[in-house]
Amino acid sequence: MSEFSLSREEGIARGERALVVLPDRGDGGSGGARSVEARLEEAEGLAEAIGIDVVGRRAFRIRQPRPSTLFGKGQVEELGRLAEEHEAGLLVVDAGLSPVQQKSLEEGTKAKVIDRTGLILEIFGERAATAEGRLQVELAHLDYQAGRLVRSWTHLERQRGGFGFLGGPGETQIEADRRLIRDRMAKIRRELEQVRRTRGLHRDRRQRAPWPVIALVGYTNAGKSTLFNRLTRAEVFAEDLLFATLDPTMREVGIPGFDKAILSDTVGFVSNLPTELVAAFRATLEEVSSADLILHVRDIAHPDTDAQKADVETVLASLGLEEGQGPPRLELWNKLDLLAGDERNAVLAEAERRDDVFPISAVTGENIESLREQIGARLSKGNIVHHIRLPASEGSRLAWLHSRGEVLESRMDGECLDLAVRLSPENWTRFQSL
Repeated sequence: MSEFSLSREEGIARGERALVVLPDRGDGGSGGARSVEARLEEAEGLAEAIGIDVVGRRAFRIRQPRPSTLFGKGQVEELGRLAEEHEAGLLVVDAGLSPVQQKSLEEGTKAKVIDRTGLILEIFGERAATAEGRLQVELAHLDYQAGRLVRSWTHLERQRGGFGFLGGPGETQIEADRRLIRDRMAKIRRELEQVRRTRGLHRDRRQRAPWPVIALVGYTNAGKSTLFNRLTRAEVFAEDLLFATLDPTMREVGIPGFDKAILSDTVGFVSNLPTELVAAFRATLEEVSSADLILHVRDIAHPDTDAQKADVETVLASLGLEEGQGPPRLELWNKLDLLAGDERNAVLAEAERRDDVFPISAVTGENIESLREQIGARLSKGNIVHHIRLPASEGSRLAWLHSRGEVLESRMDGECLDLAVRLSPENWTRFQSL
């Protein structure tokens, strides 16, 4: 934070030894259809994404969550013993914790404690590369941190004698920091609102320009950035790592039937994405709603691929893009290279029966050229042939037609051109407004 500093007890050092702990409520809880082992594995992956050394992981059955500690008394004592045995100074709890629960667990286990929201915020804070991304992360973190200020000032006096209208110095400091946080959040929101307006202007310009926009969405680590690089021949950071991409990237991509198109790579989604982050990244995610086509990249080889799809759909629905609304979608069943034998054959057979999915491997390039043709066909769906007569001097409108539509016939008639052009309904409307 640029205007003040807090003693962030949840600050994490790379290489710090940690235990990953999952409170299992027995009904799937916030993990939905995922197995306990899959949820532990994802939590470990989140921790390792920022260089934490996970030395153990454990699930604890929670029948009745305790308001003060979440875990039972005996479980808290066992957590303390496990942390000591593994020489772990950090407990990563794969659940949301209240400030009171976090503080009580730290006192009971003698270790630092970070919950799922705090961990994801740490990852986003490390990965944000642009000024906009850093603002979005800071806003989300301030929102999260505001309720935890009391933890930073427990060493100060909470009450004092004297006049009734004077509080203790600790209380005064907390109020001062809360005011600073509120002021800083208001300033960031104003800056992000300007970003939103600027993005809106850019979207308006793109819609007037003769290029369709294709947005990649998907669960984190589904292979979006690898596919982005494969399609655009770019070198966006892509690694087998959760949240390898944070800031959105746009590049030109070649699609049959189009002069060019724009491909947008977006931040990966994850189960239980903190509400603070969804709100902060709304300006960025709004790019998806204005796309001409949404490509939902799925890791079809992952055992929880269906649950991951449901999480992505939940985030899209929060943006007003429920299934069947907004831009058309195509599911890309990625990572075919990780499947073999009957499992691979079953996936290919299922994809063959459906017209809303397309199997690929972004790593090996399998079916990528066919995917380009499929994208072109989707973008051209519903196109109608229009017969247009243009003065030969109107080169810019002619270029627009060539780049946005498919010119089937062109014939000179005196000083005019007679054209037969296949255009989408949207582009026909745009052409008429030029």
